[in-house]
Amino acid sequence: MDAQTIKVACSSCNLRELCLPMGLNPDEMDKLDRVISTRKRIKRGQSLFSVGDKFTSLYAVRSGFFKTCVTTADGRDQVTGFQMTGEIIGMDGIVSDHHSCDAIALEDAEVCIMPFDQVEELSREFTTLQHHVHKILSREIVREHGVMLLLGSMRAEERLAAFLLNLVQRLHARGFSQSEFVLRMTREEIGSYLGMKLETVSRTFSKFAEDGIIEVKQRHVQIKNVDALRQIVNPQACI
Repeated sequence: MDAQTIKVACSSCNLRELCLPMGLNPDEMDKLDRVISTRKRIKRGQSLFSVGDKFTSLYAVRSGFFKTCVTTADGRDQVTGFQMTGEIIGMDGIVSDHHSCDAIALEDAEVCIMPFDQVEELSREFTTLQHHVHKILSREIVREHGVMLLLGSMRAEERLAAFLLNLVQRLHARGFSQSEFVLRMTREEIGSYLGMKLETVSRTFSKFAEDGIIEVKQRHVQIKNVDALRQIVNPQACI
């Protein structure tokens, strides 16, 4: 995995509102620019980090898509999350100083490297950054709780509807369409994440298409009726 080292300026990055705190003064922004000074390009199918690797940095996804996964006792890959542009990955390594999952690029991607010891040092110096790091950690906890709810109490249709709604919401926050997107992950990977068999994922996609809720052409998905998806996930709130 080749690392391409080039100068990065967070202050001029159009993604900084997504992965960095607002309200930093020019001096604080300059210090952060000096810390987050390199990028790394990852080819599709390659790992950004693997289970057991020493934890040194957090990574802000500048472009591309990633999946995080672990290998189960019987040798299966269990997908634990999907990460996209503007999101931070690598937090799994904080607790033990070693990564507990693999992070694999689903397409050619680029990340900004955030050396954790320097980020920690800076966060003690200005509280805006410290608060932002805490928000990122809290968001990860909330996401984990959401996945547990998906796997523990929802039917297959509810799981896939919730997944599609979450995906399009995150993409829209990054300036993409509210109704059309390309799935960077396979149906098998979606099934692994949602605790569904591949056949169930494919069958549920087909049902949504037959019901006129979505239109699917290979990996291109168009949501035709977002209210119907919301009704599937939470019928009480949609009445």
